[in-house]
Amino acid sequence: MESLKGQLLIASPRLLDPNFFRTVVLVTEHNDDGAAGIVLNRPSEAVVAEVVPALEPLVEEGEQVWLGGPVQTEAVLVVGEFHDPQDAAVPLFGGLGFPSLELPEEVVPVTTRRRVFAGYAGWGAGQLEGELERDDWILEPARNDDVFTGAPDVLWADVLRRKGGIYELVSRMPEDPSVN
Repeated sequence: MESLKGQLLIASPRLLDPNFFRTVVLVTEHNDDGAAGIVLNRPSEAVVAEVVPALEPLVEEGEQVWLGGPVQTEAVLVVGEFHDPQDAAVPLFGGLGFPSLELPEEVVPVTTRRRVFAGYAGWGAGQLEGELERDDWILEPARNDDVFTGAPDVLWADVLRRKGGIYELVSRMPEDPSVN
């Protein structure tokens, strides 16, 4: 399978795992050894300044930490939108990447936006491919604005509408189909 890096995984309505129910995940790595990604639509109540004070200069005052996934929730990842993608320590797609955090104050001048995530989503070799075969996920190319959504509660539906076709209808499904 071709690498899915830079793609969105949109949880299908049938994916009921509470870690991924109605999530939108940006695939940050995908190869024969497995895959990794970041959940984009799960803000936490925790504020960056309180949880990771060293990263406070990277974000706006009061910016929350986002829950990137159920794996290593104590790990902190920062995604930035770079003026020059070559400035990213680990490029992702379309100017997005992971900055080096050795000197956080040097990240702000080379980026336009930054977001702090705790944890990530991970899949072992062949696991994501199996989930895709079971239709647990719907694929859609990612856009920079998806990572920096200001409306995480509607990102799932918005990306499905953008995909179009039958997914437009899926985007309108209530969280609990029994109330339909």
